[in-house]
Order: sequence, then C-alpha cells, then structure tokens
Amino acid sequence: MLNDMNSLIHFQDVNFSYPNGTIALMEINLKINRGETIAIMGQNGAGKTTLIRMLNGLLRPTSGRVLIEGEDINTSSIGSLSKKIGIIFQNPMHQLFSNTVEEEIKFSLKSLDLSKEEVEQKTISILNEYRFEKYASHSPMNLSGGESKKLAIASIMCRDPDILVFDEPTLGQDANEIKFFLDMLKKESKKEKTIIMVTHNVEFAFEHVPRVVLMTNGRILADGPTDRLLTNQTLVSRSSLILPNVYKLKLGLKTIGWEVPDNIIKKADMVKFLSNYFEKEKSEVN
Repeated sequence: MLNDMNSLIHFQDVNFSYPNGTIALMEINLKINRGETIAIMGQNGAGKTTLIRMLNGLLRPTSGRVLIEGEDINTSSIGSLSKKIGIIFQNPMHQLFSNTVEEEIKFSLKSLDLSKEEVEQKTISILNEYRFEKYASHSPMNLSGGESKKLAIASIMCRDPDILVFDEPTLGQDANEIKFFLDMLKKESKKEKTIIMVTHNVEFAFEHVPRVVLMTNGRILADGPTDRLLTNQTLVSRSSLILPNVYKLKLGLKTIGWEVPDNIIKKADMVKFLSNYFEKEKSEVN
C-alpha cells in the first residue's frame, strides 16, 4: 500500500464522461508517490489518455477528485498546474508552435523568471544536451518523427517540472532515440521526479518501469509490480497486451524440460543464465 505521507497524486473515486455521453473513466482510485516511475497500460480506449489529461487540468472529473500535492485540480488553474506538470503528448506536433527549434526552446523558457541573458544561455545548453545544435534554425515541421518528439520533450524538460508525463514516448523512436530517452529518465529519476508513462511497449515497461497500472474499459484492472502483473497471462490478455519476450522464452524453456530459476526475470538475467548454461555444456563436452 502506498504511503499517504508521500502521495503526490491522488485520484479519488474519479468518473469522467465526455459531452457526447461517452463514459471514459469509472471509479478510478489511484495514488502515485513522489519520485515514482509508473506505466499506465491497456488497449486503445481504455481511458489512459483521458486519465493523464486530468493532471494538467485539460479535463476535469465529472465526479470525484484529483489531488496534486493535496490540492484539488478543480480549484487550480491550468497555468499553475503546468508549472508542476509537464505532459508530452503522443503526437509532438500538437505542442510545437514556433518557427524554429531554437525559438521553440526559448518560448518554453519564457514561462520562467529568467533574464534575457539567462534564456540565451539555457537555450544553448538545452540545444547541446538534446543534440539539436545543427537543427537550431530548422523548422520543427521539417524534423523526423523521432526528432520532433525529442524536441517536444526538450521544450517541457527545460522548465524542470516535478511531474513528467509521457504519452507513448517510444512510439516512432529508433534504438538510439530510445536509449537517449532511457538515459534521460534515469537522470530525472535520480532527481526524485515523478514519471508517468502511457505506453503499449511491453518490452520497455517490463525492463525499465517498476510499477504498472493496467486499465480496461475505463477502469483500473490491476496495479502493482511490473514483473508480477505483466507475467500474469489473464491480466495481460484482459488488457489486450502480450507477455514480455523474455518471459515467453522462459515458459518455452520450461516446456521442453529446462530448469529455469524463478529469479530469471529480465533480459540480463536470461542472457547470464543461458551464457552460464552453454559454458557448462561446452566444458562438459571437452
């Protein structure tokens, strides 16, 4: 059970319906602690994106409450919430408005109490950190899908919000871009940032996210340790997800008679187990 003293975000009996009558969320009760990294997963239409849009006040509960640091979002302005929370949407073009990459970063920094010189210095620092030096004068519209998503992330990260929310962060990203994103997550996690990801990427969540919330049809189906929930065939099927590859391999090996220890969970565990197994086989043959 989560510690109420550390609870940063609290959904209390939240229900939400769109103006056309579509019910998107039902009886949502969820606590997220300061400094946690969690993934919210489920099929399309499960209510994941509706849930995160409440965090910055874009949507408000039809009933129930959403508390952030004990404050009800219904009494908070979008402006005040945006200082605490940075949301990077699935389609980065929905939040990129400037003519150039450099101007996009400067626009985001204008919300901070910085001098003109400080904005210039911080812009250069962000461009270097996110490897946008050679694209500074380029239009965001001319960037690749992966680069435009990275720019959207940079434009939010430069404001240094305490809560980071990513909607499908690995979608459309190549291996190098995913590694860059993962390195950034690790760095922010060390700073006690609260990180929330909506994702269909089972492999990424299983390897790198300690807690998962599974949703279906507007409700929370399960909430707990990722390595327990994403290896539960019933829960995974009901969430319209698939089992992680390393777990499927583990099941397959057991089916053909291999004794695979229970503590073989992540890819690194399996690689080490197989390496040791074949080294032993090789030595016995010799």
